Amino acid sequence: MIIVTVANQKGGVGKTTSAINVGTALAATGQRVLLIDLDPQGNASTGLGIGRNDRERSSYDLLLGDMTVDDAAIPTRVPNLDIVPATQDLSGAEIELIEFEARTHRLDQAIERGSKRWDVVLIDCPPSLGLLTINAMVASHALLVPLQCEFFALEGLSQLLTTVERIRERFNPGLSILGVVLTMYDRRNRLTDQVSDDVRAVLGRVVFDTVIPRNVRLSEAPSHGVPALIYDHRCAGSQAYIALAREVIGRLPRLAKAA
Repeated sequence: MIIVTVANQKGGVGKTTSAINVGTALAATGQRVLLIDLDPQGNASTGLGIGRNDRERSSYDLLLGDMTVDDAAIPTRVPNLDIVPATQDLSGAEIELIEFEARTHRLDQAIERGSKRWDVVLIDCPPSLGLLTINAMVASHALLVPLQCEFFALEGLSQLLTTVERIRERFNPGLSILGVVLTMYDRRNRLTDQVSDDVRAVLGRVVFDTVIPRNVRLSEAPSHGVPALIYDHRCAGSQAYIALAREVIGRLPRLAKAA
């Protein structure tokens, strides 16, 4: 079972959209996928059609030690894709977790107590580098980083990579970077190409070849409670995520061997 955290401390970079659609694409290939929604906003849960009243079991229960992933996971409309939804209770979880001695390993422990019946676990994090995101990184084999093509992208990425190094040193030496995916790509904007060139110059092959374009269908899909790949699989955004999933699948064997 390979565990991948989808994280970026900056909001609005396509993090949740990437988690939902990569998870859907992986599930379509026959992989058994679990998405853990660790963002108090619960956007991944909403985007997969899980209403607020249907979240009796949540990722909050995992962190508090009340449930394993098997207890909290529920099916979605997408075959082979399950989710542990998020609730507003997560908003106060970071304060509550301070009381626990192993506060950085709560999610890892909940996953370890489970049956490991999924092939891939994706963890959607809040837009911060707080205790929730740290729990995700400690539990994971690798990190998938959506990066918006904008001026401050590299500055934020530098902060994230520094945090990854600290996690490696203190808690999880096996944590690697699965890849960086450039999102909200607009070929009409020269700055987009400049940021893309800069990121590739710094990180090289860590950056996925696939870029995710700005696409209105990607924005519309969550309001219908389905991934863009189901809402409109022919749109440019969906086709990009299908291509990204192919690249992810190509890198997963390396992770499985390392795990």
